[in-house]
Amino acid sequence: MITSPKIYKMRVAFTVSGSWDHKRIFSALRSAVLGSGLPFEPAKVNKNWPRLAYGPALGYGQYSLGEYADLYFSSPVKEEETAAALAKAAPRGLSVLRVARVPYALPSVSNLAEVSQYGVEGEFARYAPASAAEEFFAQDHIYVTVRSTTGMSMQRDLKPFLLRAKMVRPDKLELLLRRVGEKSAKPEHAVAAWLGQEVPAEEEFTFEDLKFTREVLYWRDGAGELRAV
Repeated sequence: MITSPKIYKMRVAFTVSGSWDHKRIFSALRSAVLGSGLPFEPAKVNKNWPRLAYGPALGYGQYSLGEYADLYFSSPVKEEETAAALAKAAPRGLSVLRVARVPYALPSVSNLAEVSQYGVEGEFARYAPASAAEEFFAQDHIYVTVRSTTGMSMQRDLKPFLLRAKMVRPDKLELLLRRVGEKSAKPEHAVAAWLGQEVPAEEEFTFEDLKFTREVLYWRDGAGELRAV
């Protein structure tokens, strides 16, 4: 009879200061685990690295109020000790908020999270949008134009991804965007559609004068209700 070694799973909530790309976040998490002295389960691609799952990844130039990662350990570890060890070893700019033991079979946050809430802040009036945000996003279709450097363009309808758009202040738009199957929509593209801006097909895109912050991740329970991760 062959028995597989038991693996223990911890979910870590953390923040990053400023806007980090997903590669930097992944590297910072790996460094924190390696420096913590905790008994990590090795990654399949490199036995010297810890096994971890981070996501859904932040988009280009986005800020965040809270990120999540699943860490895997080869022996039992206590939540408080894990949090303290990770916090001590974390690189500057990464702050551990809390650690919780979760069942191994529970889906990772990247698979669990279905809806993302974004806050977009800035002076929208300088773009002279043709309509108010809530009026625009209430339309049956929301098209963003994606243009290639060759001059070719296509329009993508973002309406299937939009759950809610609300101006909470004159300088802040709140967007709830959902995943549809394996596809998702970027908040930058939704804002570009409203402001009448095209987005490039070949490169990362954001508005330099607007701040995009992912505020909450939600999963949907058996009754169809949204729950914050």
